[in-house]
Amino acid sequence: MVYDLPLFPLNTVLFPGMPISLHIFEERYKLMIGECVAKRRPFGVVLIKSGREANGPAEPQAVGCAAHIAQVQPLQDGRMNLIAIGHERFYIHTFHHDKPYLLATVENLPLRREEVAQPQVGQLRKMLVRYLELLAAVGEVEFDMEKLPHDPLELAYLTATLVQAPPPQKQELLVINREAELVTAVYQTCRRELAILKSMAAATHPPHIGPFSLN
Repeated sequence: MVYDLPLFPLNTVLFPGMPISLHIFEERYKLMIGECVAKRRPFGVVLIKSGREANGPAEPQAVGCAAHIAQVQPLQDGRMNLIAIGHERFYIHTFHHDKPYLLATVENLPLRREEVAQPQVGQLRKMLVRYLELLAAVGEVEFDMEKLPHDPLELAYLTATLVQAPPPQKQELLVINREAELVTAVYQTCRRELAILKSMAAATHPPHIGPFSLN
């Protein structure tokens, strides 16, 4: 399916099924979101390839995720807070510059669903639980492990969202077109970030060695 979609370039990656919270304050995005709300249409979240997130032009990556607005909180001066949910991935064909905000002709990019081995899904789930447990211990943040999804694709996109990897690494996950490949790549990313988090935790809270010097 090919269609025109208003774009919101950001320094973050949105995955299908995942929420995003935004504070809208620029005039061009007030206009864009206002039109999206009035016409009940989505907008596209795209990672910035170059440029600035606010008050300036930005060149986005070629693959993004359509965001459907779920909730809007109007504020003073036309500003607003909103919550949107990621839906279809899309590929950008051409840009249009006839509006204050960026518009593009895009094509839906459906992910190839396929059977993923249960041991592979179980490994990803265990890795995410270990990551969240350590994140909770370091940041004193609580997570409800019982609510983690069992569907492989939902679990993969949730893990990709929660793991504190750099946006370019998350973009690499977004562009993957096969479910099994995505689960494997997300597992590897989570394992890598878990090792980094462990190192940070060890540096922040070094082990107690008693009254003796390391020398």
